[in-house]
Amino acid sequence: MSPRALIADDEANLAEHLRSRLAQAWPGLEILPLAFNGLDALRAIEDEEPDVAFLDIRMPGLTGIELAKRIDTKTHVVFVTAFDQYAVEAFDREVVDYILKPVTDERLARSVERLQRKIASAEKPPALDEMLARLARAIPAAGTKLRWIRALKGELVQQIAVDDVLYFQASDKYTCVITREGESLIRMALSDLLAQLDGEVFWQVHRGTVVNMHEVAATRRDLGGRVFVKLKDGKTELAVSRAYAPRFRQM
Repeated sequence: MSPRALIADDEANLAEHLRSRLAQAWPGLEILPLAFNGLDALRAIEDEEPDVAFLDIRMPGLTGIELAKRIDTKTHVVFVTAFDQYAVEAFDREVVDYILKPVTDERLARSVERLQRKIASAEKPPALDEMLARLARAIPAAGTKLRWIRALKGELVQQIAVDDVLYFQASDKYTCVITREGESLIRMALSDLLAQLDGEVFWQVHRGTVVNMHEVAATRRDLGGRVFVKLKDGKTELAVSRAYAPRFRQM
C-alpha cells in the first residue's frame, strides 16, 4: 500500500507549491486533498490516518502546534514554517522534522529521505509533548511584535534589530531587509512579516514596501500628485502608491 500524506496550510498557493514539489520528490506518495485550516486538517487525519502530515505552524481554527498535540501517534509530523528565527532551535531533528518557507527542493528531499526510512522500518512516531511545548514558547504569540530578525547576507546570518531597519522590500518569496549597513534577505513573505511588525512604526507604502517611519525625514509630491518619502540616510526615496497616500496627507 502506498504511503499517504496530508498537507495543511491556510495559504492555498503555498499548499499547492508543496504538493507539486512532493509529487516530484516522492512519486509513490499519495497526497490527500489539501486542508486549508487546522480543523479540516484534524478531521482529515482522524478519518484517513495518513502516514505523514505536513503542517503549517500558523493556521486558523487550530495552529499546527495545537493540531500536532491531537494527532494519533500513527502519523509522522513535519512542520512547515516561515518562523526560522524563532523555531529552529526548538526543533530536535531526531524527534520531528521541519521545512522552512519557501520550500526548496534540496531541503524537501532530505525530509522525504528521512520519512521514507522511518516508514520503511515501521518506526513509530515519537511522543511530541515536550518538543511542542518548547516550540510553543519559541513561536511569538499573536500580538507580540518582532524585535530581532535573523537575515542572510552572503554566507553570513546576521542578527538585526528591527529598529535598525530602514525599510523592507518584497523579493519573490523572500523579503529584503535594508539597513544603513546594506541589504540582506529573510526567508519570509512580506505579508507574513508585516503581521509581526509594530503597525504604528512600520507603514506599508506600497504593495511590496514597508518603511520604518522613525527613519522618514520628509515627504514630497511631484507634479502628478504622486507621493514619495525621503529617508534620513539622505539618499533613499520611496514611492507611495495611491492606496497608501492618504496616510501622508498631514505630513
